[in-house]
Amino acid sequence: MLDQNEIELFRDNVKKFLENEVAPYYDQWEKDEKFPRELWNKMGENGLLCVDVPEEYGGFGATFTLSAVIIEECSRAGYGALASNVSVHSDIVAPYILHLGSEEQKQAWLPKMVSGEAVGAIGMTEPGAGSDLQGMKTRADKDGEGYSINGQKTFITNGQHCDVIVLATKTDPNAGSKGMTLFTVDCTLPGFSRGRNLEKMGHHAADTSELFFEDVKVGADQILGGEGKGFANLMNELPRERLILALGAVAACEGMIERTIEYTQERMAFGQPISKFQNTRYVLADLHAQTQINKAFCSQCTTEYDKGELSTTNASIAKLTTTELQGVVADKCLQLFGGYGYMQEYPISRDYVDARIQRIYGGTSEIMKEIISRDILGR
Repeated sequence: MLDQNEIELFRDNVKKFLENEVAPYYDQWEKDEKFPRELWNKMGENGLLCVDVPEEYGGFGATFTLSAVIIEECSRAGYGALASNVSVHSDIVAPYILHLGSEEQKQAWLPKMVSGEAVGAIGMTEPGAGSDLQGMKTRADKDGEGYSINGQKTFITNGQHCDVIVLATKTDPNAGSKGMTLFTVDCTLPGFSRGRNLEKMGHHAADTSELFFEDVKVGADQILGGEGKGFANLMNELPRERLILALGAVAACEGMIERTIEYTQERMAFGQPISKFQNTRYVLADLHAQTQINKAFCSQCTTEYDKGELSTTNASIAKLTTTELQGVVADKCLQLFGGYGYMQEYPISRDYVDARIQRIYGGTSEIMKEIISRDILGR
């Protein structure tokens, strides 16, 4: 296990990579509404993908804490789209394959995901099924020794670049939650196609797409985690997804507050920096206090995750409170920028629109409240 000095050294390396390979180009990527594919290879070359994958599959075999550092620094710098794409790849898809996959599936995909040769996506959401996963219509019907997949997914992060998809399907439409099965789907297979790169309110540089499956043939060896066990496997893996979103939200709050402090100390009004006004000071003090409280709880959750003890409820609490706070911080910090905050030349305007999705994906705030209420009140 790495000590704190080693973790901070790694953090410095992440910051240098972002300064050199991301900062000069990010505004253009936002306009292009897509990262260049080579960025994945560069991140792989610099050891910034899937760092907690075991060494036998090409990773560092580090703890989740090190993986979180990457998302934290992307978020703190205001690169919400990059944080989203990388977290899906490294903190959702890779753990699914590592925890649920056969040795053949692990060998086929994890080394390529570590190097950036393969980009991962997860296919759950459909046009008519978001939080209600049991309402999905994508089917995987038995076809000889394998399966034939038909259906559609939408809002898929990494949809334009993905090489492998962890795909949720219905193998038995009459079995409810026990009729769902996950597959690893190679994106080069006939019958798979990508739709348009969806235009979004924020996270413009993140490729988010519709995906289509028309008689896509997969072998039974591509089932991930057992037939009919897809829903249970999704539920087991969701705490990590929600924790990484929470950690990114806290870091985004810290970044926004840091940029706002700098601005208010430079911006003059009525003969003095606006940081001297009581309103400015109290707003920033309040936001800082709330952020630090949430950071402490997320640190507790990270320790619990590394010990295999993170509960669904605690992950939901972390996701709910941090992402709600991120929206508040974005709004109040932008207000302190005044009219300049509304101008795209100031990153706080991007922080504001990027923050909004955080309360939706990975489970909406309403779903988080339902999970928490069931734990404390019963169904």
